[in-house]
Amino acid sequence: MPESSFRGPVLIALARHAIATKLEIPHTGISPDDHAWLAKDAASFVTLTKHGQLRGCIGSLEAYRPLIDDVCSNAVAAAIHDPRFTPLSKSEYDSIRIEVSVLSEMQCVNARDEHSAIANIRPEMDGVVLQFRAHKATFLPQVWDQLPDPRQFLTHLKQKAGLSPDFWHPDMQLHIYQVNKFHEHNNEHKNEHSGSGD
Repeated sequence: MPESSFRGPVLIALARHAIATKLEIPHTGISPDDHAWLAKDAASFVTLTKHGQLRGCIGSLEAYRPLIDDVCSNAVAAAIHDPRFTPLSKSEYDSIRIEVSVLSEMQCVNARDEHSAIANIRPEMDGVVLQFRAHKATFLPQVWDQLPDPRQFLTHLKQKAGLSPDFWHPDMQLHIYQVNKFHEHNNEHKNEHSGSGD
């Protein structure tokens, strides 16, 4: 879609600029003033990888602020505040690659038992939010690349939520969503900044 191909580089540039600003790295950034779509409320996730390995991932499940603010805030949070990782350093800045996922609205699906849940999620297409009382977790659709089997996908999602692998309850809530994802290529930010070191 031409619109998506245009929006992707804008979102990636915004995320990278937000991280550079937080790390006090000189960066050219972009001027998004003429992009009205960035002012509309939307939910996003920002994923950072380093040499192909996860380096941080933070996002929003519900749209509650303008997309430009959501992406920039989540980019900084993924770099600095993901509790699974130490804060990103200036020396790592050139090594990271950024992926921005913009989420669709959530849809509730039948999850009265695990069989029903599996029947109502689509591998490779659906992101899934699983919630049982205070336990809640999500996997983006990209996680299907590592966990292609639906039962295994749900098992790992339950564990992420702090539940046992074989747990299920009729009160379990399951929501699905889709994403438009935009991935930064290796040469996209070349020569856009200076002073961060190698």
